[in-house]
Amino acid sequence: MRPCIMMGKNRLVFLIFIFLLRITSFFVGAILDPIDFLALQSIRKSLDDLPGSNYFASWDFTSDPCNFAGVYCDGDKVIALNLGDPRAGSPGLTGRLDPAIGKLSSLAEFTVVPGRIIGPLPQTLSQLTSLRFLAVSRNFISGEIPATLGQLRGLQTLDLSFNQLSGSIPWSVGALPSLSNVILCHNRLSGPVPPFVSQTLTRLDLKHNDLSGSLLPNSLPPSLEYLSLSWNRFTGPVDRVLIRLNRLNYLDLSLNQFTGCIPGNIFSFPITNLQLQRNMFYGTVLPFEQVAIPTVDLSYNRLSGQISPLFSNVQNLYLNNNRFMGQVPGSLVDRLLSSQIQILYLQHNYLTGIEINPTAAIPLSSSLCLQYNCMVPPVQTPCPLKAGKQKTRPTDQCIEWKGKPKN
Repeated sequence: MRPCIMMGKNRLVFLIFIFLLRITSFFVGAILDPIDFLALQSIRKSLDDLPGSNYFASWDFTSDPCNFAGVYCDGDKVIALNLGDPRAGSPGLTGRLDPAIGKLSSLAEFTVVPGRIIGPLPQTLSQLTSLRFLAVSRNFISGEIPATLGQLRGLQTLDLSFNQLSGSIPWSVGALPSLSNVILCHNRLSGPVPPFVSQTLTRLDLKHNDLSGSLLPNSLPPSLEYLSLSWNRFTGPVDRVLIRLNRLNYLDLSLNQFTGCIPGNIFSFPITNLQLQRNMFYGTVLPFEQVAIPTVDLSYNRLSGQISPLFSNVQNLYLNNNRFMGQVPGSLVDRLLSSQIQILYLQHNYLTGIEINPTAAIPLSSSLCLQYNCMVPPVQTPCPLKAGKQKTRPTDQCIEWKGKPKN
């Protein structure tokens, strides 16, 4: 009988507390749900202002919590919680994220400004079934991304960038049907990328991690507009993936180990910045039409064949450190001399000639680098330091590559 008596006493204490909380709320004007009230108290106890921050100054629990900085209510429920002062230069918060966050049952938005919050993401985040926007970036969050986030079927934005997260990206996250933005860059994530099924996903940023493996043909939805996978260890071909992503306006696959050919139709996408440098792409590069992308970087690959004149409208063209052969198209020279091309880097290839007057004045706003090809550069222009000091490729190398280059 004693355990039952104790349980009865605990329940009585809780009911008295709720009654007193309601009375207090009546006099101070607060109408917040008691469970949300207690959750905010726990969250506050686990966090502090960094020196110079004054975010928690308004968190006085004798007043209405719905008037606290960063707390937004609908009726008696907290629907948004923005922890920290969002103004630029604010030093942010320190401490840990308390599991009590999961008690805010109506929370639709949860953000944390840059600071020094440590520890893992609370597993209780999976209880926030109303959550649409989750952004905890630029802190020191560690551990793995909870697979239970896959229970947040309405989640639209997931931003956990610039932290110390490790482990793999849970496949349950990739299966979320309503995602529009996934930003997990600058962490320590490893393993393969799960298939993303959301047909509303427009932004996927996974750069600066340790992700690996190859991309499956249907792993990314055609709704993508922004894709950055740079600074990882991805391998394998991507042509069957890329040909489906014709809405891309930004693509960065640089600093990986991707192989295979670059599909010609990608140069017709509405892209403003195409970054494919420092991979293992090979073969000829044949755009389907005149390329209108302002910046195209295909440097440090194994691309071969002739340089297409369809690149003449590109403002910044990096084709250096490949295996291109033959003449530099005259249309590229004309555009360079008229200041339409700002950067034309062709060094470290097997090019055999360029039609340009040795006395031609290269516009001060333009840069041309031709060194270390199978010709003596007819004009001497400043090149990047990394291009080295040799002006011409050794003759024996040029003879070896006189025929069709090997992949």
